[in-house]
Amino acid sequence: MDDKKIAGERAAELIRDGMIVGLGTGSTVYYTMKRISQMLENGLKIKAVSTSSSTTTIAQKLGIPLVDLNDVGKIDITIDGADEVDSSLNGIKGGGGALLYEKLVAISSEKVIWVVDSSKIVNQLGEFPLPVEVIPFAYNHILTKFKDMNLNPRLRINNGDFFITDSQHYIIDLYINKIEYPYELEKTLNSIPGVVEHGLFINIVDTVIIGKDNSLEIVNR
Repeated sequence: MDDKKIAGERAAELIRDGMIVGLGTGSTVYYTMKRISQMLENGLKIKAVSTSSSTTTIAQKLGIPLVDLNDVGKIDITIDGADEVDSSLNGIKGGGGALLYEKLVAISSEKVIWVVDSSKIVNQLGEFPLPVEVIPFAYNHILTKFKDMNLNPRLRINNGDFFITDSQHYIIDLYINKIEYPYELEKTLNSIPGVVEHGLFINIVDTVIIGKDNSLEIVNR
């Protein structure tokens, strides 16, 4: 069985009747959503908050009822994927471009679950390019600043044009290879005007469900 499928379906088992559920973005969460759809057919009653237009489309096709983040006081549990997860349970997210909404939903959640396959587990973050969401108005100046900081930035391009996020921003990917000091980098990126959000998710996840060799490993913070 697909390790992503194993992890995604296991996370759905943590959902209880009446919950507000945050739905992340990506191929592993897709299996969570499919399982939720089956649970709904069997009588489960929940409402969900989507983190991206792509997740919204899938949820609507699967019959998962959606509400806006602004219309709920809190989210009981969010299930999302990750591009990298280190031994401290910090991660890089945003490969799909949904990092801003994913982080907003995560910090509004009582519990955050990441579902991944074992290829996403790393000793040190950084081999996966770190996405940084920036405003279009000053993207070139921010790109230059990142170059001066030796962060090896590349503007994300999609089909020959700028990649546009759901919130109408651009993404600059930082090809750092090894992030020696993720906490310091987080502070630095947060301090740069024009940076809307970045894909460093520090001290956010509570539990990581890892699909590996047709079995599961569950790691709690």
